[in-house]
Amino acid sequence: MKLKHLIIAAALLASCSAEKTYKIGVSQCGAGQWREKVNSEMLAAQHLYDQNAKVIIACAYDDTDRQIHQIDSLVESGIDLLVIAPNESKELDDAITKVQAKGIPVIYFDRKAATNNYTAFIGGSNVEAGKTMGQYAASLGGKFVMEITGAMSTSPAQERHDGFSHAMAEHKDINYVWKEANWTSDEACRIVVEQIKTGQLPDVVFCHNDGMATGVYKAVVESGIEGQIKIIGIDGLPGEGIEYVQFGHQVGTYVYPTHGEEIVKLALDILTGKPYERENTLQGMLVTPENANIADLNSRELMRQNNNLITIQDKLEGYFGLYNTQHKILIASFVTIAVLILAFIMIAIAYWLRRKTIRQRQAMNEEQTLFYTDASNRKLHEIFVKPEEELPSPKSQDMLFAEQLNEAIHKNMSNPNLKMDDLGEEMGLSRVQLYRKVKAITGQTPVELLRQMRLQQAYALLTSTTKTVAEIAYEVGFGTPGYFSTCFKKQFGKYPTDLRAE
Repeated sequence: MKLKHLIIAAALLASCSAEKTYKIGVSQCGAGQWREKVNSEMLAAQHLYDQNAKVIIACAYDDTDRQIHQIDSLVESGIDLLVIAPNESKELDDAITKVQAKGIPVIYFDRKAATNNYTAFIGGSNVEAGKTMGQYAASLGGKFVMEITGAMSTSPAQERHDGFSHAMAEHKDINYVWKEANWTSDEACRIVVEQIKTGQLPDVVFCHNDGMATGVYKAVVESGIEGQIKIIGIDGLPGEGIEYVQFGHQVGTYVYPTHGEEIVKLALDILTGKPYERENTLQGMLVTPENANIADLNSRELMRQNNNLITIQDKLEGYFGLYNTQHKILIASFVTIAVLILAFIMIAIAYWLRRKTIRQRQAMNEEQTLFYTDASNRKLHEIFVKPEEELPSPKSQDMLFAEQLNEAIHKNMSNPNLKMDDLGEEMGLSRVQLYRKVKAITGQTPVELLRQMRLQQAYALLTSTTKTVAEIAYEVGFGTPGYFSTCFKKQFGKYPTDLRAE
């Protein structure tokens, strides 16, 4: 059956190998789960339309100079079109001008260009996102609203602030202030801690992304005022913003749209001369406690389908490379038959060994029964019984809890969808009880402890195995290699590839 599937896959690839495949270069300004989701959607859409595309992705990790060099490298590799999310629009003008001078179309996505020098734009409306969250914040009934922005040197922060402040201007009875952060949870946490110390608690805190919202939640919990401040954010990813709403950490988030498949479609329309819109706005969605479960279900299903498409494409390309001739198919057939024969032999041996083990265990049980029922043997048994003073000393409740938690985390570490409710259920504790217990013993939240243990396990695997970075990322429970690399860099000060190189 496998061989039949391989032959069909090779035939399918061979039938479309004669068609032109357009090379689309993608320059991402940074990493993170939202951009990883865009990347996976673009990769899944490579063979989704009438024309085939080859998507090549580079990440600048928030470094403008690196992004300029990556753009030059993508152009030298022979791309047909450039898709870019600029780290800093003005500084990239010269590089983009050089790209267009070579006849290569340029699509901006997510972030607006500083000039009108581009072929098309596609992305969500940051102004609309800010305005929607402003209206939602006003509907929550608070009289003191604080906005924590991203770096105001970037267009998303400027536009989200414009939309939110415009919505706030319509409510004169609301005391509204805003503070600038740098897109990080630590900076958002610091800002809110300082505000709490003033004694003037904001009723609502709006963050420009869900990552900063987690920093606000941390400040609220550590200050002992959980539930007194309502937190809202933007991004709305499964496993992050939507899950925070489900947990009750936030009262709302905004699903800032990705739709990588629409980016690929727009690129192919431009390259094939089809009509296209120069400005393409993608629609977002407000997520509240009332619709969080449905939004999470839909998002996870879409991500699962994207991952399946990528897997299928990878397998098809791999099969085509291996079985492009009849001779190789014949060789593969003999290898497959040999493997099947070997597998049957190994199964038979395993069955025989299992039966042998069962017989030995039954014999040992019979010997033990005879041993303990014989009076003389009972005296011999006393030789093997340790005196009470030699028994291990009792352990503290905290030590027993820590050992049980450590076992539970290692047992479930590879599950990327592991939730604190699941850990709490396995430990016999509620989510709040688990949070307080872990915080008291380790000084960390359960989420922080889980991430640290995953990264330590990944460090050990990187230095003691030959597994790839992606394999290790999935083994320790990260949903994407890119997000794993970002967390690893933050924890150890270097990327996994840097550690492996050392």
